[in-house]
Parts: sequence; structure tokens; C-alpha cells
Amino acid sequence: MSTFNVPTRDQVSENNQGIFDNLNKALGFVPNLYATYAHSDTALENYLNFANAKTSLSAKEKEVVNLAVSQVNNCIYCLSAHTAIGKMNGFTEDQILELRAGGASFDNKLDALASLAKNITENRGRTDADVLENFFNAGYTKGNLIDTISLVGDKTISNYIHSTTQVPVDFPVAQPLEADLV
Repeated sequence: MSTFNVPTRDQVSENNQGIFDNLNKALGFVPNLYATYAHSDTALENYLNFANAKTSLSAKEKEVVNLAVSQVNNCIYCLSAHTAIGKMNGFTEDQILELRAGGASFDNKLDALASLAKNITENRGRTDADVLENFFNAGYTKGNLIDTISLVGDKTISNYIHSTTQVPVDFPVAQPLEADLV
């Protein structure tokens, strides 16, 4: 049972109220996890600035990383949110399940990215040399590597916030990953 409430607009700082208004305009609602960031007067704005910063990764590539990292960290909230976002970015349900497992048989470049994101997360940044070599051989650059590591950090923050707070998932809940995919 959650020990953290999901704050409403009137329970957060004036700055966060403005962010809630913008999220409502853009998304039609304030996701529970974002609202949870608003327990802090500064964390929601800081997180959104970080999450929406320029990157060398495409929207699809970002979702590859988000799905692989959230699976390693076993964050049902982020898996659910990024399954929905992954579908909006053109991935099928089967592709999303494969990406969550850290692979992409349907695309060699995305396979290297998913494998890297999974490996970085599992090894807490001590990336296996063969995984890194495969990433570069797939056509990624050192800049892409740094952006990927930044995105792993970004997603890990949200994974940890949900794992600690256990606020309710307000997206269609992602299906469990079958043992043979992990």
C-alpha cells in the first residue's frame, strides 16, 4: 500500500502548479509519477528539463533505452508509461516486449542500443567491452554513448521514485515479461 499521496494541484508550490497546468494542456492529465516529483518544490521542473533536453537520440531510440532500463529496474509504472509511448512511436507489442528484454531482432542498430542500455543498467555503468564495441559497430558515436548514459540516469531516477513511493500506475499496466525473454 502506498505511503505517498499523489499531490493535487492545490497541494503543490506555485511553480509546480504552473507545470501541472502545462502538463494538463499537453497530455490531458498530470501523470501520477510527475505529480509525485512535485512533493519537492524543484524536482519536477529539474526532471522535466533533464528529460526533455536535446539529445542525439531519436524519440524511438529514447523509448528503446527507457524500456530496457525500466525492465532491469523492474518499474511497473515506467514500463506501463513507456509501453504506451513506445506504441505511439510505432513499436508493436511484440517489439516492445523484446526491447524490454534488451534486444531488437527486428533492427540491428536498435538491438545494439537496447543491449547497451540493459548492460549499463545491470552493471551500474561498468559496461561490457563487447556490448560497447557492438554499439559502435552498429553506427553509434561517442556522443550517442554519452546521451545514452544520460538517458539511463534519467530513467533510473523515475524508476527509483516509483519503486520507493509506489504511487498508483495511471497508464494501461504493462504485461509481465515472460521468463524466456528475460
